Amino acid sequence: MSESLANNYARGGFTRQLTPGRRPALLVIDLVAAYVTEGSPLFGGAGCLSAQRGAIALLGLARAARIPIVHTNVAFQAGGRDGGVFFRKVPALRCFEAGNSPELAAFASGLEPAPGETLITKQYASAFFGTSLASTLTSLGVDTVLIAGVSTSGCIRASAVDCCQYGFVPLVVRDAVGDRAPEPHEANLFDLQAKYAEVVELPFVRDYLSSLSTVP
Repeated sequence: MSESLANNYARGGFTRQLTPGRRPALLVIDLVAAYVTEGSPLFGGAGCLSAQRGAIALLGLARAARIPIVHTNVAFQAGGRDGGVFFRKVPALRCFEAGNSPELAAFASGLEPAPGETLITKQYASAFFGTSLASTLTSLGVDTVLIAGVSTSGCIRASAVDCCQYGFVPLVVRDAVGDRAPEPHEANLFDLQAKYAEVVELPFVRDYLSSLSTVP
């Protein structure tokens, strides 16, 4: 009889949980109009629209808790040279090419950065790759990163793995991340939970952030 997936991972020891720290930040990854606008080559359908709604709620919690907030977007120079192989592999990224589709590159409604929040522009999947994100979080004394945005199988996964590798505890917020299909979304959340991060939901985040104000 074949072994269940859950038993296989448990037997391999992929069941431990990370404990969140006391200095969290929120990282909202690439939640721009291109992923939530019908007709866009990057439109992610119901999965990304759900992520938009969840991220708006999460952003409200983070602002109320006054934790550091970082937003990312993607931008390429004309011709996409700074996007290298990634730009060549995914033609839909041309909507982020300079002068091409500014309306799709704009932040999704309800997720525009507020004054005092950090904006990091990237060219590749991970929010950490080739950016100042790690040094920014380190300088702020951050130990835990709440992660929201799109897409689960791409930029969310890459950023969560790098988050772990840079020494921050990644908390991927299930309600606030999305993908263009449920299969890669669920598969990547499963694997992130097993190996690199904690996959949590908004009620957990609400309680976690509330607890920070009650403990010195």
